[in-house]
Amino acid sequence: MSRLLRVNFRGFITSQIRMSSDQLGELGKGAGKGGGGGGAVREAGGAFGKKQAAEEERYFKRKEQEQLAALRKHHEDEIEHHKKEIERLQQEIDRHKGKIKKLKHDD
Repeated sequence: MSRLLRVNFRGFITSQIRMSSDQLGELGKGAGKGGGGGGAVREAGGAFGKKQAAEEERYFKRKEQEQLAALRKHHEDEIEHHKKEIERLQQEIDRHKGKIKKLKHDD
């Protein structure tokens, strides 16, 4: 259950980041389309506004990359777990087949 929540939460965060970047308007040109101020530097526009907007974009891009890397690792861990489980179950199958074979020889 917690795995499901983590995956859904990651998807939610990623979609929120994408939606917020769509509402930026023109980067560094004052407040975005969302109606929020965005801070004094951002509202002033100019070079500092553009610099701040670029830094924000880099931050969110980096965050998204970190989330994707964590999700990728999670899936790799899940695959490894399932491979081990398959191996364990195959050993159980072989053990049961051996028991059946022994029972047939005892008849």
